Amino acid sequence: NCPVGWTCQVVGSQMAVAGGFEAAGIEDFVHGSGETLAASIGSAYSSQEPWFGYYWSPSTVLGKYPMVQVELGPHDPSVHSCNADKECPNPTLQSWPSSVVTTVVTDTFEASHPAETDLMRNLSFSNKMMNGLLGWQDANQATGEEAAVYFLSSQSDVWGTWINDSARENLAALLQ
Repeated sequence: NCPVGWTCQVVGSQMAVAGGFEAAGIEDFVHGSGETLAASIGSAYSSQEPWFGYYWSPSTVLGKYPMVQVELGPHDPSVHSCNADKECPNPTLQSWPSSVVTTVVTDTFEASHPAETDLMRNLSFSNKMMNGLLGWQDANQATGEEAAVYFLSSQSDVWGTWINDSARENLAALLQ
């Protein structure tokens, strides 16, 4: 489960009750920090032991260890609100909510930087792709700049759709 004091810890504990984890012999282990939560995944992976819990994405951890998302049914905001309350009278198993990521710029920026605004409009990548990049960065002890160069060098089919022909040609030439 999540570390003590995190909302996801309350939700996770409520879903453990709803799922009958204790009766099934599954411990609802509450971690003391995000670091121990991440370490538990690494330890389970190294020991080839099962691990069941919550972790967010994108993250380095999910880039390092192949995990499978378990579908727990459709997400209902009212159920999630109840599960987030320690006193929820009827905890229910359900999938976690997805977060929407929005990119915004000021009108002034848009007017003075149309190419950059178009890039931000087009920029899109999956959690799986970002997890992989973060995992590569960690495994190679790479800086953010080195990870960016790695991404640009290995994923031209992705970033090439984000920019215009001229910018794509210029960037491809720089990467030679």
